[in-house]
Amino acid sequence: EARRQRRLLLMVVCVALLLDNMLYMVIVPIIPDYIAAMRGGGGTAGPSVRAGGNGSGGGNRSLLPARYPPATGSNEDVQIGVLFASKAMLQLLVNPLSGTLIDRVGYEAPLLAGLAVLFLSTATFAFAENYATLFAARSLQGLGSAFADTAGIALIADRYAEEPARSRALGTALACISFGSLAAPPFGGVLYEFAGKRVPFLVLACVCLLDGLMLLVLAPPGGTGARANMPVGTPIHRLMIDPYIAVVAGALATCNIPLAFLEPTIANWMKDSMGASEWEVGLTWLPAFFPHVLGVYVTVQLAAAYPHLQWFYGALGMAIIGASSCLVPACRNFGQVIIPLCGICFGIALVDTALLPTLAFLVDVRHVSVYGSVYAIADISYCVAYALGPIVAGQIVHTMGFAQLNLGMGLANVLYAPVLLFLKNVCQMKPSHSERNILLEEGPKGLYDTIKMEERKG
Repeated sequence: EARRQRRLLLMVVCVALLLDNMLYMVIVPIIPDYIAAMRGGGGTAGPSVRAGGNGSGGGNRSLLPARYPPATGSNEDVQIGVLFASKAMLQLLVNPLSGTLIDRVGYEAPLLAGLAVLFLSTATFAFAENYATLFAARSLQGLGSAFADTAGIALIADRYAEEPARSRALGTALACISFGSLAAPPFGGVLYEFAGKRVPFLVLACVCLLDGLMLLVLAPPGGTGARANMPVGTPIHRLMIDPYIAVVAGALATCNIPLAFLEPTIANWMKDSMGASEWEVGLTWLPAFFPHVLGVYVTVQLAAAYPHLQWFYGALGMAIIGASSCLVPACRNFGQVIIPLCGICFGIALVDTALLPTLAFLVDVRHVSVYGSVYAIADISYCVAYALGPIVAGQIVHTMGFAQLNLGMGLANVLYAPVLLFLKNVCQMKPSHSERNILLEEGPKGLYDTIKMEERKG
């Protein structure tokens, strides 16, 4: 019964992550209409990504229009950049609070609250008619993601306490994130074309509502009393100064910078440097989904066979990302540019799949086994890259050039890869005598401790 319940909870979390990424990207096909409204026009304002558009294969969370409409002397590019960055910016600000709250009240209630906010955000998207409402909906999504994403990943780490099941479960969640990135543009484009701009959002809102109801049935917040004796988690500021956790967080942020910075810049570069057509620009990221899923699968299998080499898989992924980033400016046609983009997404899969379970292990052996704050730190790492990308990347290309941007990102990843050597002996660490372990050694005193004692025996 417990195993079946945790599999169903894993499905609930995967659907939540899928919805979050689809909501982030499904707006791409309707951007021109909002731009036309901002201009005071009445029609489509320029080319956009339709069905089969940019599908990001990376571990999180960003997609920009393949091409912004021509500027007309206003700050439209800035407005669009701020719009796409607003989710990550608000998520970045809320994550420290959400992580602390999750540690105090458990995982189910914040996950349910996050799904409720995502439902409200999706409904707002459906009926938005101007830039201000669209901005509010995007920011509201960031608030919901700060709770749903962090609580969902932490819930997986808590329910799958043993390896290699934890790596497989987190890998499944990453694959759902990647699939959401792939499915959103064609999903939104087709429904927008044939059913209107509200229909994609209404469909996502219904799925979000069903996911929340399923969570209520499986794990009603406060319904079982399992959190009554839950130990107090380590404060997030103490986790941030843990050198091992800091190394992992730095790796997660660094490896996602190429993806976050390329998405808003590569389309215009392809048009200027190789005369890419609209369909080529739209399909730029689509093939990268498959090496990302392959990277997740390969890392899960390797981690099961050689768990002491998690640091090496992450370092290898960063080296692949660095080399692939440096190769992007050398590409001269659409077929060539696909290869380094696939390499970037394959490398990101290696880093994410290797290091996300490492964060939970570090908390287990060095702190208290409560995972809200540590995965809030991971989410902050992602948000740093995706908040800066839409705003900063274009300015860097304008002042320094596209090639210099890629060389800088590649060099940063290559130089950071050896830092993961610091994690080499993590697998040899023994659990510390934290409050949690003292409780378990003294014997279970409540339902929560009983459940965790059984997991340890298993």
